[in-house]
Amino acid sequence: MTTLLKNLKVLDLSRVLAGPYCAQLLADQGADVIKVENPGTGDENRVWGARASDGITANFHSVNRGKRGITLNLKHAAALDILKKLIAKSDVVIQSFLPESAQRLGVDYDAVRAIKPDIIYCSVNGYGPNGDMHNKAGYDLMMQAFSGVMSTTGYEGEPPVRVGISCIDMTTGITAYGGIVTALVKRMNGGGGSHVTVSLLETAISLLGYHAVSWLQAGKLPTREGSGVWHLVPYQAFMCKDSYVLVGATNDAAWRRFCDAIDRNDLDADERFHTNDQRLKHRAVLVPLLEAILATNTVAHWIERFDAKGVAASPINKLDQVLYHPQVAANHMVVPVTDREGRQFPTIGTPFKLSGDASYATRAAPPLGADTVEVLRSELGLDGAAVAKLREQGAL
Repeated sequence: MTTLLKNLKVLDLSRVLAGPYCAQLLADQGADVIKVENPGTGDENRVWGARASDGITANFHSVNRGKRGITLNLKHAAALDILKKLIAKSDVVIQSFLPESAQRLGVDYDAVRAIKPDIIYCSVNGYGPNGDMHNKAGYDLMMQAFSGVMSTTGYEGEPPVRVGISCIDMTTGITAYGGIVTALVKRMNGGGGSHVTVSLLETAISLLGYHAVSWLQAGKLPTREGSGVWHLVPYQAFMCKDSYVLVGATNDAAWRRFCDAIDRNDLDADERFHTNDQRLKHRAVLVPLLEAILATNTVAHWIERFDAKGVAASPINKLDQVLYHPQVAANHMVVPVTDREGRQFPTIGTPFKLSGDASYATRAAPPLGADTVEVLRSELGLDGAAVAKLREQGAL
């Protein structure tokens, strides 16, 4: 485990994916992250998805490694007092309450800044900190719909299709990490604390990328093209003898190499297909021709041919194929973590490395409230009797 952020204390009040993933990335770099959950139920992510052998869901494991876990009943005055004491000792607070809820609990930015003036405070919400919808709850799938992402996904004329991964949530977590690290640099240079605001909406709009700019600058709305893209042909999945291959000609030179690879240089000589503009006009003719050709052999055959000609191509892997692929292993993207019983679980590595260092937090996600006693002792100096009293009162 790296120690780059070893002196950083982070209080993670967030739940589900975006905020917890951000906090996990900080833990991967050595930060001391304390995750705060409700007693009894905890983060709702604890009940979503398949369960590992320790009884904790894979969903929860995926974004909570390297953290110490405590429970606080934030509706209880004594618990709020503990929380404020932990805030006073923290460098970073991450929360995903609705703005009205944060204010009611006394953990909004102004309240937290009054406790710790140089705090880096990161709020994660659905629809952004401003506007009439700022207090509306948001989830990844809801935001795929609202942001227009879903309108770009699937096949034209068929029902809307969600992106198969929680890309908006997870990217919001990465964005929050970037915002927090930027704010830490600002503070290090004398700029004081900061309120870092991120939202699923802002992330989703940024991910629209060239689709959004095409509409804003050229009045062009994207069409849904299934596995392909509207502005390049060929660039999509094709069925081979045994499975699908994704292959594309990203420019006219690549198209000529594509034709070489399939032994059909006559297609490039055909004026209907010679340039991408022409291929776009005649997509309905060209794609069936290519489908018939690629169906004559296996994925492995065509990958070998395309690779030899420098044409971008990939098998369409399932997770049981890609997660054991040597290229994934070589880049340390499946790594082991160890729970408190000494059991090991495979999980996903950190998506960036510093100078090739593939360090990450090796401790598995905590069981609910597993570190409450230890944290209250080490951080606030509370003894066993004081903790027992808090439990009796219902604060823990």
